[in-house]
Amino acid sequence: MKKPVGAEKKRVKRSSGSASTSVRDSGSDSQPRQAVKKDSFQLFAEKVRDHKGLESRWAVMEQARVEYFRGKDFVSFMKNNPDFKDILEEDKDLDTDDIANVLLGKNLLVRCDRVTKTLRPGKKKLSTWPAHLEIFRDDQSFSENDAFFAWTFEKRHPLWQTLLSFFWPVLTLAICLFPVYPHRCKLIVLYSCAGILLMILSLLFVRAVAFGAMWILLGKRVWFFPNILAEEATLKELFRFWPKKDEEEPPKWTSRLFYTVVAIVVVMLLRRHAPDEAARARYQRRMSNIIDDVLEWSPKLALSGLMENQQPVNITDAANNSSDSAGGPDQTEEVDLDETQGEDLDETQGKEEAEGWTDSDLKT
Repeated sequence: MKKPVGAEKKRVKRSSGSASTSVRDSGSDSQPRQAVKKDSFQLFAEKVRDHKGLESRWAVMEQARVEYFRGKDFVSFMKNNPDFKDILEEDKDLDTDDIANVLLGKNLLVRCDRVTKTLRPGKKKLSTWPAHLEIFRDDQSFSENDAFFAWTFEKRHPLWQTLLSFFWPVLTLAICLFPVYPHRCKLIVLYSCAGILLMILSLLFVRAVAFGAMWILLGKRVWFFPNILAEEATLKELFRFWPKKDEEEPPKWTSRLFYTVVAIVVVMLLRRHAPDEAARARYQRRMSNIIDDVLEWSPKLALSGLMENQQPVNITDAANNSSDSAGGPDQTEEVDLDETQGEDLDETQGKEEAEGWTDSDLKT
């Protein structure tokens, strides 16, 4: 039996509709899976940024602090760490320039340029790591030649920073409760803080003296521990001993001679106006008394002092005190009368002697 043509057309339409719905459903299922899966370039950027092999610095760009690196450092980092390309999976065969351009296209990086493009007086070349940057307006593409690139995404905080954020309130509370510590704990905290502070000040003093001596004698700018006062530095960079290479012009001999005279005058003034042994002993005794007051204070002493001030007054003692105060004014009045009389006699004698001297002078 032959089927009508209209039934076949309806069947075809239904089958096509069901296929489209199935495709739509499969597409809707695949989209969440792709969204859940993290972008390989995002993961690559996070891994590279957290790695210590890529040298980076912090700078100010458009009123915001950004972390940036140089193009040539990124190329050398990829040469020394080729395993990082495995994170990109299908795109692991890309060159370093292509990877950087993809990162720029995904807004994970932005190319920057230095704000100050002219040499400062006494400088031979521009700063290697500028402190102020601006967005490079010409072309957002990768380059090795004097090009800087800043990360645009927020860096994830490691676990120790999260724990440290919870530790700071505890430390603040512990500092506020220092007066109620036991005496032995107070001594440990005091001498530990004093020792650390003395070590830091001694290090800065020796560092400044070494710089001044080499600058005056040799004309070299040598700062030992060059990153000891840096705002942003890793622990390894912070305690780096050897100084950086001096890239500035040597100072003039006139300025070196002037600062030599100033240093000698300052040393002579300090020697002349230095406190003597008695003054030093007095200052030391005063400071030791202040420290003893802080160390020896305890809540028990404070409570005992409050209890002594609030003790009840004895009736017999109050009566004796009142009787003493009642008899006191008469005695004091007698003493005051005697004293006033004696003063009057002295005044009259003084006047008579003065008059006698004047009469004798007139007679002569």
